[in-house]
Amino acid sequence: MAERLGYRFIDTGMMYRAITWLAHERQIDLEDDAALTRLAEGVELTLESDQVRVDGHDVTDLLRTTEVGKAVSLVSRVAGVREAMVRGQRAMAGQGHVVMAGRDIGTVVLPDAPLKVYLEASAAERDRRRHEELRAMGRSVTLQQVRDELAHRDAIDSERAVSPLRPAEDAVVIDTDALSLEQVVERILELAPCQS
Repeated sequence: MAERLGYRFIDTGMMYRAITWLAHERQIDLEDDAALTRLAEGVELTLESDQVRVDGHDVTDLLRTTEVGKAVSLVSRVAGVREAMVRGQRAMAGQGHVVMAGRDIGTVVLPDAPLKVYLEASAAERDRRRHEELRAMGRSVTLQQVRDELAHRDAIDSERAVSPLRPAEDAVVIDTDALSLEQVVERILELAPCQS
């Protein structure tokens, strides 16, 4: 989408993954909300194209590990972490046209965005896609491991007190089960209020 529109792409999930990775690196207890909040408030996170930098260091390749994947929802449930990340996300959005992906963009981060799209897929399809993605990255995981990880993460994200996972009331919901990536992009482009 972003490439087709000539917009900047911001994957907010990578920001939460970066904080999770850094918490592991600094051996911060993932149950210590105050320490995680201080970490999120004190770090310099930048997203440029497909690269994530933490305090100037490229950590992109370190963020898709099983360890980070299992813990990211625990970190992202912390109110102080979310507040720090939302401030950063809004600042990035204020720098020009963006396509922003994340679990609370339309409800919390950019509630006045001109277009909000909520992409859905069945649990089986999401499991299959994630399994293929991890195998393409050279990771050896079973479909059951992927299924368990996604179900756990969805439960945490849907039930958290701050910014629970749900579509915005004015979001366009698109079921992607039977659609290719290109078909999803085309559907969203048809909805885009401005393509320049």
